[in-house]
Amino acid sequence: MSDHMKRLAAPRSWAIPRKTHVWAVKQSPGAHSVEHSMPAAMVLRDMMKVCDTAREAGRIIGNREMFVDGKAVKNPKDPVGIMDIVKVPKLNLCCRMVLTGKGKLTLVNVKDDEAKWILCRVENKTKVAGGKIQLNMSGGRNLLISNNQYNTGDSVKVNLENDEIIGSYPLSENAVVLITDGRHAGKIETVDKYIIVSHSKDNIVTFKSNNETVKKNVFVIGAGKAEITLPEVSE
Repeated sequence: MSDHMKRLAAPRSWAIPRKTHVWAVKQSPGAHSVEHSMPAAMVLRDMMKVCDTAREAGRIIGNREMFVDGKAVKNPKDPVGIMDIVKVPKLNLCCRMVLTGKGKLTLVNVKDDEAKWILCRVENKTKVAGGKIQLNMSGGRNLLISNNQYNTGDSVKVNLENDEIIGSYPLSENAVVLITDGRHAGKIETVDKYIIVSHSKDNIVTFKSNNETVKKNVFVIGAGKAEITLPEVSE
């Protein structure tokens, strides 16, 4: 399997020049899909602009100077995905990975208070021994809870220091969501209705803007208002 990919074949969500070079780094398998993440070295070089070459990015990572969600990155090809908190303490840089209104991955500067937590979408739930519930969440996290109080599609606010849930945002009316896939990827919408269908097709989410999409394309980021810092909208 190749360690590189041609830039022309890179996901459309990657905001990189396509014709300046032939090749791009291909990230290692991880908690995020290829469409929703970029290799750590490319994040440093192409998004944060803290170095000029992949070799320099590798040295920064090798010196344990880049942190994602509170943990030092060890591999330049590790994926950095949507909602991840990226820090370079020596340069006082702290950002969150989100999507622009055009569906491109981007970094948004965040304050120290916001950098202490991350939003995770509940992808699945599993009952484990002892009667507890394991939440299988976006970003590869799994948390055990005693009460079955969250549904798939909801988002939970997780403290990065102790992995405790400090808040939750259900997928319901008036929830503010980020659309992660489909023709409206990158848009911020307010939920009008969440429609549960009785057959094998995906549940439908309709918005106050009269747009709609399927449940798997929706990431709840707040109730009534967005809890995360959003990228500035440019006309």
